[in-house]
Amino acid sequence: MSAMTDKISGAANKATGTVKEKIGKATDDTDLQAEGAAQRLKGSAQNVKGQAKDKINKI
Repeated sequence: MSAMTDKISGAANKATGTVKEKIGKATDDTDLQAEGAAQRLKGSAQNVKGQAKDKINKI
C-alpha cells in the first residue's frame, strides 16, 4: 500500500471505530464498544504507518 492509501484507510477505520464505540455505548453493547475501540486503534496505526512511509520516501 502507498502512504496515501494507508492514511485514507486509517482515517476510515478511525471514523468507523468511533461510530461503533458510540453506538455500543448508546445500546449498552460492550462487545460493539470493544470492536469499535480496536478498529479505531487499527486506524491510528495505519495513519502512523502512512506517515512513516512519507518520511522514508522524502529521504
